[in-house]
Amino acid sequence: MTRLLTILIASIFFLSGCYSFRDISIPPEVKTVRINFIENKARYINPLLSPQLTDKLRQKVNNQTKLTQIQGEEAHYDISATITDYSLTTSGISDKQAASNRLNVTVHIIFKNRLDEKKDFEADITRNFDFNASLSLPQAETQLSETIVNNLSDEIFNRIFSNW
Repeated sequence: MTRLLTILIASIFFLSGCYSFRDISIPPEVKTVRINFIENKARYINPLLSPQLTDKLRQKVNNQTKLTQIQGEEAHYDISATITDYSLTTSGISDKQAASNRLNVTVHIIFKNRLDEKKDFEADITRNFDFNASLSLPQAETQLSETIVNNLSDEIFNRIFSNW
């Protein structure tokens, strides 16, 4: 009985038409992906953000999917992105002075599915990162850098591969 149940579960998995890891779903015919360098076109440019975000997204796709990353135009999935906003606002006031600031980061993503153009999309992802107003922007960037890159790469990945 246990053997029959195992065979049944394995059959359902293999016949499902998609493979999935951690809530992601990729059709079996999709084999390749191209992740273009993420450009920074924001008014204020953090010179480290583009290369770090590009590398993190590439690593995430490599580690969490079976897709092969290629540089050619023939990739089944083509991912492009641009950092369009990197700005600072005051988010909290205490005793008539800024107590906390907020770094706003927006990334515009363009996803092309060369096997099914109906699944192409463009989307903006915006994340806010609060920090103490006693810190300068360079100090805050140093503290927040890893969080910014991780949050944005997770959000981009989820938007593309989890249909969020």
